[in-house]
Amino acid sequence: MNKEILMKGLPKTFHHEVKILLSNNINSWECLVSLSDNKINDLIHRNLGSVRNLKRLRCIAYFICTLDIELNEAALLMHSGMISSKAISRLTPQELIKRTGRFERIL
Repeated sequence: MNKEILMKGLPKTFHHEVKILLSNNINSWECLVSLSDNKINDLIHRNLGSVRNLKRLRCIAYFICTLDIELNEAALLMHSGMISSKAISRLTPQELIKRTGRFERIL
């Protein structure tokens, strides 16, 4: 993937984090998934980004890479409280629709 794919479609709230990632040659979803918590903390040190946003991006990247879904679908899952494919697999289809549907209605 090229740099534009990582940035394409992301909300402006992640602007600082994307700059940090790209300046550290992390330019694909696969690279982002492999970041440890310690590496995220190191990247944020003396930068304008936030650890919280980088961890959110990592969660979105995880869903994009493991479930092969689009950015907006991955973001919906993450914002609905899903943090892993294991958590999703424990839900029935009705529970998953209920959780994501509730978040969509809030939006």
